[in-house]
Amino acid sequence: MIKVHKASDGRFKQVVEVRANSLISDVPVDHGGQDAGPEPHDLLDAALGACTAITVTMVAQRKQMPLQDVRVEITREEANGLYKLHRRVELVGALDAAQREYLLGIANKCPIHKALNGRFEISTELVS
Repeated sequence: MIKVHKASDGRFKQVVEVRANSLISDVPVDHGGQDAGPEPHDLLDAALGACTAITVTMVAQRKQMPLQDVRVEITREEANGLYKLHRRVELVGALDAAQREYLLGIANKCPIHKALNGRFEISTELVS
């Protein structure tokens, strides 16, 4: 479960609690915030980047591939109701071409990638 509540300081600043971890989300100064943390869109984009890196790393370790690092860059465009993400993946290590191609395919199988390419259903209930 993830819990979110307004921070004691800031106009839009939120505390996001995930298990024993917490982080701050805010909006940039030009939108009235303090830019004290990533905005919600950044968190969504970061979820894809982190999931990609973790999934590729897990598979490479299981297959005993010489992967030293996975570096992921995510950029986005929003226009006409389309939220478009562009992901750049850099695989660091002495991997051959076949291993690189295999791991790139794994990037497309990370759970967040699958979720973002699938359908979402969100239910909302008001708590009194």
